[in-house]
Amino acid sequence: MIKIGIIGLGRIGRVHLTNIQHFIPNAEVVAACSGSQKSLAYAEKFGVSNRFTSLEQMLAKVKMDAVVLASPTAFHFDHLKLAISSQKHIFCEKPIDLSIQNLQLLQKQLNQTSVKFMVGFNRRYDPNILSIKKELNKNKLGQTQSIKLISRDPGPPPMEFIKTSGGLFLDMAIHDFDLARHLMRSEVTEVYSTASVFGDLPLESVGDIDTAVTILKFKNKGFATIENSRNSTYGYDQRVEVFGEHGMLSSANKADNNVSFSDEQGVHHPKPVGFFIERYKESYLNILDSFIQSLVNKEDPQLSFQDGLQSLAISLAAKKSSEENRVVLLSEII
Repeated sequence: MIKIGIIGLGRIGRVHLTNIQHFIPNAEVVAACSGSQKSLAYAEKFGVSNRFTSLEQMLAKVKMDAVVLASPTAFHFDHLKLAISSQKHIFCEKPIDLSIQNLQLLQKQLNQTSVKFMVGFNRRYDPNILSIKKELNKNKLGQTQSIKLISRDPGPPPMEFIKTSGGLFLDMAIHDFDLARHLMRSEVTEVYSTASVFGDLPLESVGDIDTAVTILKFKNKGFATIENSRNSTYGYDQRVEVFGEHGMLSSANKADNNVSFSDEQGVHHPKPVGFFIERYKESYLNILDSFIQSLVNKEDPQLSFQDGLQSLAISLAAKKSSEENRVVLLSEII
């Protein structure tokens, strides 16, 4: 039985708590840490008897094997330093941090320990993506030449969140940058992004945007085109195309049902599933189960600290590219 301490009980933290307590039989949340008494009360309902507002106290007072870090990004650096010093294995939500320098410091600290680390790019574990990856590993397409990812949110987060999130490239598009690396099976060399604001929020005042198109160039000569928007009126739009010399693999949007209605005005289909919690429900369970099983089997997790570092570098390059209106080499960032 892997004993887990969970840090942060917002939307994602509660998803992880539920999955561990209900669906992963060889793991148990034995402690929770949050600055919110309401969130700690939520943990109590799931049988978590050890509840803290201080991470230092939780790590010192409760015996555990690993921590699930789901606190706001601004707290990750300090929380990770404490968890690594306490020799706890770590599952960390993305992004690990917003600074390359901070990640390099954490990586140096990690390398001096036997701590296993996994970053939470859950979309890799979506059943559709798992199927696409399986076919790619069998060389179904031959040489992968291009990837197209469309990721559009049904609406933007609150301004208070945006101010500390790192913005669209570092908080939202970072998922797509990781997925492009994962499916292309190559490293990014060049990034070009162009971006605008179309919605009503005063995003320019905090240096952010709500719409972007990014082109990634890879070492294997392949390309990825990524479209991001925070203003999709028809719902949560998540589509994937992988094109290669022998054909194409693709994944369409997921809807609540596949019933269509036809009348004289046309054919009508349900909108895509509401938002990321619903759309990627299976992936959140799959990725956490993968982390737990790596600890049970004493193996390295499938998603490494280096994956988090590379995706952050791409995100920073995309932000720099959009601001300076030029191609940015990844070697400028890392």
